[in-house]
Amino acid sequence: MKPVSFDAATAECLVFTFKAGLLSGVAHDLKLRVDQFEIAVDDQGVHARFDASSLRVVCARAGGKDDLRALSERDRREIEATIARDVLEARNHPAIEFRSNSVAPAAMAPAEMQIDGTLSIRGRERPLGLRAHRDGDRAVLETVIHQPDFGIRPYTAMLGALRIKPDVAVRLTTPWPG
Repeated sequence: MKPVSFDAATAECLVFTFKAGLLSGVAHDLKLRVDQFEIAVDDQGVHARFDASSLRVVCARAGGKDDLRALSERDRREIEATIARDVLEARNHPAIEFRSNSVAPAAMAPAEMQIDGTLSIRGRERPLGLRAHRDGDRAVLETVIHQPDFGIRPYTAMLGALRIKPDVAVRLTTPWPG
C-alpha cells in the first residue's frame, strides 16, 4: 500500500457529547471538532495523533440537529477551556493516540475495513476496534468512547444535577485510502 496521510485539511474528526441529569433542560448536547490531528496509513497500519487542546465547539445540538444560535462565543470558549483543562488534562497529556495492530477487509463487506488497535487518552490505553465503511470516495469511522475507561470523570455542574453522559460519540471522515 502506498503510504497516505490526512490532517484537518483533508479529513474531519467530530465528537458528540450528550447531556443528562435533573437539570439537563438547561444544558446542551454538543458537536465538537478536533482542529489539529495527523493520521498516517501505510503497510504498518494506521497511526493517528489528535491534539487534546484543539477541540472546538461547532455548535449545540437539540433533538439530534445542529442549533447554531444556542451558544454565545463566550460559552464556546469556556466549554473549550474546560475540555482542555479539566476533562482531557491537555497540559499533562497533550495527545490522544490510536495505533492499529491489524487492518483487514471486513468479512462479508468489501466496502468496509476492520481496524483493531489501541487508543490512548490521558495516559491510559484501551483496545479499540473500528469499522470503516465507504461512503463515495470517503471512509467513515464511528465509535463510542466510554470516558471512565480512560480515567475521565464526565463533566458535572450544579452538584451533579447537570452532567455529561459517560459515552461520547466520535465520527472520523477521511478520503478512502487507495
